Amino acid sequence: MNSKITFRKTLVTLTLSLSVLASSTLVAPPKPVAAASVSTSSTQSKIVSNAKKYMGVKYRFGASTSTTTSFDCSSFTKRVFSKVGIKLPRTSKQQSKVGKYVSKSKLRVGDLVFFYSPIHHVGIYIGNGKVIHTYGKPGVTVSSIKSGWWSKHYTTARRVL
Repeated sequence: MNSKITFRKTLVTLTLSLSVLASSTLVAPPKPVAAASVSTSSTQSKIVSNAKKYMGVKYRFGASTSTTTSFDCSSFTKRVFSKVGIKLPRTSKQQSKVGKYVSKSKLRVGDLVFFYSPIHHVGIYIGNGKVIHTYGKPGVTVSSIKSGWWSKHYTTARRVL
């Protein structure tokens, strides 16, 4: 009779131990998405603030990527993204092939936005239907892609964040 009690106690102890062990492994760990969202949000803010620092800097086609005295569209995006540790290729056409496709209706701050066909212009989506980019006389400027010239010439967008 003593051995039956000992066996039952051992069985109960073993069952409880396995239950505790199993429940601790079945508890879902905290989702890393929250941390990634904060990180992405912080990166998006840095991209916009870095880009806006260059407002009014003159446009020059073929501008060097090693200077901030002038930009062309892709040297501008390359410079802004490099400040947050993201390396982009040199040209807008090359940049249009990195990251993943994003529809116009799903744009998020920090997405690269491309214009014309074939692609030969790029800007950075900053929210509220606006893009920061550089071209011609205004140099680095903010434009709407909801209507007007840039809306008509919008081609695609890519997410690299």
